[in-house]
Amino acid sequence: MGPHPAVAAIRLAVRRVLHDVLTLAPPASVPSAAGGRPPLVLVACSGGADSMALASALAFEAPRLGVRAGGVTVDHGLQQGSELRAAEVVSRLAAFDLDPVEAVRVEVGRDGGPEAAARDARYAALDAVADRYGAAAILLGHTRDDQAETVLLGLARGSGIRSLSGMAVASGAGGRYRRPFLGLDRQTARKACMVQSLPVWDDPHNADPAYTRSRVRHEALPVLEKALGKGVVEALARTAQLSRDDADALDSWAAAVEPSVRDDSGDLEVAKLFALPPAVRRRVLRRAAIEAGSPAGSLFARHLEEVDRLITGWRGQGAINLPGRVAVRRQGGRLVLRQG
Repeated sequence: MGPHPAVAAIRLAVRRVLHDVLTLAPPASVPSAAGGRPPLVLVACSGGADSMALASALAFEAPRLGVRAGGVTVDHGLQQGSELRAAEVVSRLAAFDLDPVEAVRVEVGRDGGPEAAARDARYAALDAVADRYGAAAILLGHTRDDQAETVLLGLARGSGIRSLSGMAVASGAGGRYRRPFLGLDRQTARKACMVQSLPVWDDPHNADPAYTRSRVRHEALPVLEKALGKGVVEALARTAQLSRDDADALDSWAAAVEPSVRDDSGDLEVAKLFALPPAVRRRVLRRAAIEAGSPAGSLFARHLEEVDRLITGWRGQGAINLPGRVAVRRQGGRLVLRQG
């Protein structure tokens, strides 16, 4: 008799990612007579059902594919006893025979709100651990339900098609972060833990209405499903993939056309920008702003709309100030972007 369907599903998802990692791993990390080591894949585990199911699947599949597997848990220090929870997760990861395993304590700032600050601290810690061990990939336990929540949050912000594209299957430098479960629902991961008798920890923040994502999960999505019927989560996840495909195509178009709208000094020519489709033009403006020194994470649609009006609604207005102390002004048929 084979494994429970939920267990089989999560193992298959992880197996596919590991095959991909092996294909893309640098030659020096492939086992050989010269003594090369197999690539290391880490799982980021909070102790919740999604990441525990992911850790168990990685522990099962990695040895069969000749991949080294380890785990890391991040202690945000936001709850009393968080260090004990982190120690318990490390113990569970070690019981899977993952190696290396460790807990990392981070300091969460305030920039962007509590959720964004915790996320930034978490990814910084995971990057540092991956760099230290030379990991080829870090697996994250985001599910289709998480993707649906992300799409709704993007829709509420009105940030455009890139925001609606949700989380990518692979992201980060060189595709370091991998999300095997984006095609699986949260219930599948929880069922896999239950049938394997894996202990899980339910983060109380996930049910705290003070957090926006928690309200989306426990209030907004249930209301949508009640009004529109089942299938809302699947539809939102499908929207994410379609939006990502469109956004990738538009980004490629903008990258290809950008050199043709710059003059010899590197400034942007207004007439050539005006001739571009708006979606492509705004992407060119975003690329130019980032190149000039504006932080990508702080550059929002409203900023680009203001810059775009220097092209489409020119009435002699002054410079537009962007994050990162980047000023954009129109001079003699050119857009000039300068920092400071």
